[in-house]
Amino acid sequence: MAHAAPHHDYHLVDPSPYPLTASIATTVMMVGAVAWMKGVFGLPEGTSWLFFAGLAGVLYSAFGWWSDVIKESRRGDHTPVVSIGLRYGVVLFIASEVMFFVGFFWMFFEMSLFHGAREHIPEIGNWADTAAAWSTWPPKGIEVLDPWSLPLLNTVILLLSGTTVTWAHHALQIGDRKGAKMGLIITVLLGVLFTGVQAYEYQHILHENLFFNEEAINSGLYGSIFFMATGFHGFHVLLGTIFLAVCLGRLLAGQFTPEKHFGFEAAAWYWHFVDVVWLFLFAFVYVVFG
Repeated sequence: MAHAAPHHDYHLVDPSPYPLTASIATTVMMVGAVAWMKGVFGLPEGTSWLFFAGLAGVLYSAFGWWSDVIKESRRGDHTPVVSIGLRYGVVLFIASEVMFFVGFFWMFFEMSLFHGAREHIPEIGNWADTAAAWSTWPPKGIEVLDPWSLPLLNTVILLLSGTTVTWAHHALQIGDRKGAKMGLIITVLLGVLFTGVQAYEYQHILHENLFFNEEAINSGLYGSIFFMATGFHGFHVLLGTIFLAVCLGRLLAGQFTPEKHFGFEAAAWYWHFVDVVWLFLFAFVYVVFG
């Protein structure tokens, strides 16, 4: 039976199994992560199969769910009112991601800006050693990275990718499909290059053992903050690259038009968010307080 065009501004989604499968798979993945790192429910530490089983379920649910959203768009269910709702949803999602990184920056600024105040903390028990270690930032004995080498290279890569994704978006808006394809291909390649450079940087840090020194009592704190902030940003770059690669596939398949391309627009918003976060990371984590 052909799908009837909507007779109202609001679209009621068809029954879908993906909210349930995504919830179950996410729970399995998180329990599997705990089992892998610490062991749980009789599963010994190092048990990884449960995590990957949950991850497979999450990827399956995400692929199926987003495929349904694309099908809804192509058959005309995304009316102007629904499109506004989608835009609000993406904006709120990016706002939640901003607050996610605010937590990392808060911790970093707490340690880097107010480390001198810890020199006056009363020496009570084992806290005296911790306070002494936290009284300098970075902790004594830590060898930080040169911000003008690999970090600067990745900054240039991301800034360039921000211009190419804007080029692709503008080209699509004016009907220049060739320019849109070229700009999006370059953006995806730059995203892959950024991930490769960051992986090389991490390999260098771990190989040279830069962020750990036996003489620095609390040296692990610097490495924890560094890897959490830059690592989660790198994860977001990876997701954004996949997002843009899917958009590239849809563009090549002729699914985007100058009037209807919100999937690509949302990907561009997300990519610019990733760019801005990296500028803050480069400026403060690598340069100012590095």
